[in-house]
Amino acid sequence: MLIGRRTLLQAACIAVATGAPIAAAQAEDTFKVGLIVPMTGGQASTGKQIDNAIKLYIKKHGDTVAGKKIEVILKDDAAIPDNTKRLAQELIVNDKVNVIAGFGITPAALAAAPLATQAKVPEIVMAAGTSIITERSPYIVRTSFTLAQSSIIIGDWAAKNGIKKVATLTSDYAPGNDALAFFKERFTAGGGEIVEEIKVPLANPDFAPFLQRMKDAKPDAMFVFVPAGQGGNFMKQFAERGLDKSGIKVIGPGDVMDDDLLNSMGDAALGVVTAHMYSAAHPSAMNKEFVAAYKKEFGQRPGFMAVGGYDGIHLVFEALKKTGGKADGDSLIAAMKGMKWESPRGPISIDPETRDIVQNIYIRKVEKVDGELYNIEFAKFDAVKDPGKTKK
Repeated sequence: MLIGRRTLLQAACIAVATGAPIAAAQAEDTFKVGLIVPMTGGQASTGKQIDNAIKLYIKKHGDTVAGKKIEVILKDDAAIPDNTKRLAQELIVNDKVNVIAGFGITPAALAAAPLATQAKVPEIVMAAGTSIITERSPYIVRTSFTLAQSSIIIGDWAAKNGIKKVATLTSDYAPGNDALAFFKERFTAGGGEIVEEIKVPLANPDFAPFLQRMKDAKPDAMFVFVPAGQGGNFMKQFAERGLDKSGIKVIGPGDVMDDDLLNSMGDAALGVVTAHMYSAAHPSAMNKEFVAAYKKEFGQRPGFMAVGGYDGIHLVFEALKKTGGKADGDSLIAAMKGMKWESPRGPISIDPETRDIVQNIYIRKVEKVDGELYNIEFAKFDAVKDPGKTKK
């Protein structure tokens, strides 16, 4: 009996010894992306767009790059920063991911920043838009946008296009504060006046009472920033309060007119002018192909969050190619700095100094095309860096 046990033990040890290199080799040949996005709650459309776009990219380009098999581990943080931090820690420590990515809102991106620094794991921000994010860790790279990029441009446009008085309605958190500050600075510098300033709660806001105050202030236009996913509810209440018939224009960064929800807003959205980095109606051949493929796969058009995710996974693929498969954080970040490519939104690059996105910003107007609502681009500003950093 003793001999039998010893033989079994020896056999087990041999199996473990011979199996260990195979398991280690398999682990080395896998590149893990921990995707943390809101798949439930008020920002769910953000997470779904990013997840869809990553799936679409991998379907088109394959799941192997530089000898590494790409594995995406999806986690739902419901846009709650405490969840984000816990999930990021689990992904880094337990799953040993090579990259964390996603981050639907700024507080989520900031919650993960110290963990990215400590573990030397790149954090690819595909959604959140506050200027300070990339300054919080040398391992953060952004492929989405900043609110400052769009808000200064719509502020200049409004001042130059006959809009004298503006009431502002912004979500009361960091991106809303960025949008308001940069719009206000440029609009007032151009001779405009802010006649009413309202901040609304980020979670499940009821816009109706605030809209009445806006109507009473009798502005020429309302500057609106609400995060992606809330624009439909805002426009519904805007129409219910009769503001669409009041002559008050809606202007802002493009989040409020997200392509993902635009068609459901109805004719109240017609004529809304926003500045943003992407429209599903962007006329490039690459974008037409991207929109067609996304519609075929998921039954709806992509919005700007989808493009942030699509370009985010592209950045990971190209960085791995550039490093020849080296997957440590320092090598990946070095490869990502200064990278340039053609995106469905147009030409983009990663600023080598700030690790932030440089991109064209377009001014768009909601129009009806073949019975559907689209943000039709009518002006372009090339290679816009984040003004939130150039100011400092």
